[in-house]
Amino acid sequence: MSPSLAAPVFVCSLGVTLAAARVFARRLDRLGLRFGFPEALIGLLTALAADGPEISTALAALAKGAHSVGVGVLVGSNVFNLAAMIGLSAVLVGRVRLPREMLVLEGLVAVLVTLIAAAVLLDWLAPLLGLLLLACVLIPYLFLLVNGPQSTDRRPVASVPGRVPRVVGQRRQSERPRNHQEDRARHLVALMVLDVGLIVAGSAGMVQSALALGDRWGISGPVLGVLILAPLTSIPNAMTAVRLGFAHRGSALVSETFNSNTINLAAGVVVPALFIGVTGITGAGKLDIAWLIAITTLCLVLLARPGGMRRNGGIAVIVLYAAFVATQLLIA
Repeated sequence: MSPSLAAPVFVCSLGVTLAAARVFARRLDRLGLRFGFPEALIGLLTALAADGPEISTALAALAKGAHSVGVGVLVGSNVFNLAAMIGLSAVLVGRVRLPREMLVLEGLVAVLVTLIAAAVLLDWLAPLLGLLLLACVLIPYLFLLVNGPQSTDRRPVASVPGRVPRVVGQRRQSERPRNHQEDRARHLVALMVLDVGLIVAGSAGMVQSALALGDRWGISGPVLGVLILAPLTSIPNAMTAVRLGFAHRGSALVSETFNSNTINLAAGVVVPALFIGVTGITGAGKLDIAWLIAITTLCLVLLARPGGMRRNGGIAVIVLYAAFVATQLLIA
């Protein structure tokens, strides 16, 4: 693709991606309300749908042997997600808060998956063993999301871990659709599938045009992956998360953010490591992993404060991301 064509393709693709992500978020809200989905489950579904751009871009780069670009997209996306989804929401809305039980669950899963993926990338853990450990973390988590309060009885529970299943199953307004609404729900699902297709197609156009412009301007692979492709392919998630923040739906927002990062690491690092070499990363890649662990820890600490993450906490997360960007430019 020539640079003269890449610029308009990039602008058009960006517009399609943002518009489709916005419409998809609204339709998912309507579907979740109609079927009474728990907030945490809505966050997971949103992350799964909007993660197509990051994962497809990273896998394509890995398949072509551009490991630094592929790993950079995934790690860079995760760092960007924490700043643009949780940090920015706290700045714009004033605070992001959720039940402590939800934070314990989401934070524990996020930290464990990050550590497992980091160990695989650093060649400290065999990919097969990493996949088994990942299953041990994610299967119980998915069980809690799907079953919610059904996985425990109704007796009062004093401990935070004991209250987790009940809080995870909380819904905004649980309304089952009536029979005459079922056709409308099917139509909504079909439109959401179209939205996801537009998100992925728009992101693919952004990636292709960015690669063409990167070749023209001599941008290195790590910088292209971490600082350009990672934020661009994460825009759909960021848009949806900010919308959840304005709706004061902290559980869905945090669930979407951490689940997006979990999906990126599981589907883009641990599983491909079984078939494609993703280990042997450079010193810059190791530094990126350290940044990801640091910003994840900061977000958890700030969210755990009384009242959740406030505006000054969101600014701190964004400043840490800015320092991450500056470090990438210095070592490029």
